[in-house]
Amino acid sequence: MPQARAYDNLAEWFELLNDDCDYPHWSQYFIGGLRALGAGKKGLEVGCGSGAFCRALTRAGYTMTGMDISSAMLSVAARRAREEGLSVRFLQADAAKLPAGEKFDFLLSPNDCYNYVQQSALLPAFRRAAALLPRGGVFWLDVSSPYKLRNKVANNILADDRDDIAYFSFNRLREDRVETDVTLFVRQESGDFRRLDERHVQYIHEEEDVVGALRAAGFSVRVEGKLGEPKEGSDRLNFICRKA
Repeated sequence: MPQARAYDNLAEWFELLNDDCDYPHWSQYFIGGLRALGAGKKGLEVGCGSGAFCRALTRAGYTMTGMDISSAMLSVAARRAREEGLSVRFLQADAAKLPAGEKFDFLLSPNDCYNYVQQSALLPAFRRAAALLPRGGVFWLDVSSPYKLRNKVANNILADDRDDIAYFSFNRLREDRVETDVTLFVRQESGDFRRLDERHVQYIHEEEDVVGALRAAGFSVRVEGKLGEPKEGSDRLNFICRKA
């Protein structure tokens, strides 16, 4: 069976299958942090997916643009923003090749977007991010930590069984990445289940490599773990940066 691009099939179900991550709490972590940084109100979310964070920040008074490479994710994001009566602009672009031009007060990139960017492409990607910010602008991104990818995800099978969907991911460790085959079984109106498959590749980024690329792109950098916890042993590394 041919495999779809990453998130072509997952888009509709992504927030449901990630409901254990507590989007409201996670969003408040960013909102509180951005306020503490004096980040301004005009933001771009890079790798916005189905738009959960864009919606939360818009409700908090920010003017948000969401950007993602997946047309399927963007379609879901636009629909959910409309359903909530929120004004959010969505654009299609690759995080590694952000388009130049418009300036933003801050760039936010949560939930592993840059794990989909190869190590060799990080520095040019971060330089493109810097070009969208004024001096003093904030760039806040996170990645799944090497610990999580190597010890919890790689060479493991993950599953989630709901009433209308079952999710399976089969994860293989390569030298610098984890390759994941995702299989979904989605209930149809007839009651039958349809099988859908897609492939993901996430690159393992060491903290020092990300910090080095960010500094080379002109950012000062602070690193913390998931939701501000200590970074040692955390599943997620947050890189909180300011353009020099």
